[in-house]
Amino acid sequence: MLMQDIRFEEGLNACMNCGVCTAICPAAEFYNYDPRQIVDIVQSGDNDEIEKLLKSEVIWYCGECMSCKTRCPRGNAPGLVIMALRGLSQDLGFFVESEKGRQQLAIKRTVGESILSTGYCVYIDMLTPPLHPEQGPNWEWVYENRKELVNRLGGNYKGSGPGILRKIPQESLDELKKIFEVTGALKRYEKIESSSMKKAEELNLQLDETNDNEYFRHIYKTNNGSHTKQ
Repeated sequence: MLMQDIRFEEGLNACMNCGVCTAICPAAEFYNYDPRQIVDIVQSGDNDEIEKLLKSEVIWYCGECMSCKTRCPRGNAPGLVIMALRGLSQDLGFFVESEKGRQQLAIKRTVGESILSTGYCVYIDMLTPPLHPEQGPNWEWVYENRKELVNRLGGNYKGSGPGILRKIPQESLDELKKIFEVTGALKRYEKIESSSMKKAEELNLQLDETNDNEYFRHIYKTNNGSHTKQ
């Protein structure tokens, strides 16, 4: 299944395990993350070890900056391999077995659904003070006065025509949804939802269609402190 992913085919030619990707990787500097080891496991073809990867934290540490691609002497792109692993983990429902993996539901319900409903990855209406306390008291004022403030700064908050934060035409939103449907993204969304629901039941946490429930708050805020290097 992994070998059928074009990102895997394009990302892994012939790794000689030199470790340059790990040396240049920004994520490896801070996280318990080693792209060289991941590529080594994938090249081994060991299904048991690959399944462990798909259920692990490590495949979610990559920032997909592709620094690895620019430095690899063999032209490999471990970042693309990571993308393929992430997709497979989602499709098989293995992502819910790790703390970082479970956060895929939060990304899907915020950024993912925002793309389809507004045409923006992150829309200002999403950045509510209760979910983003790190923004501080100034942001609460900005959020409450966002329409007036955006328009005073030359934007076009939810307006028709050009301008920052303008309303995206329904025709464009329909086209976006069609792209998601044809590429299989909507099917993957469904898998993320169904796997998350099953995990929520296993953890005895309430999960509904909103972002105000026990499971969502749990995956959004929980950090066991084991991810970064000491």
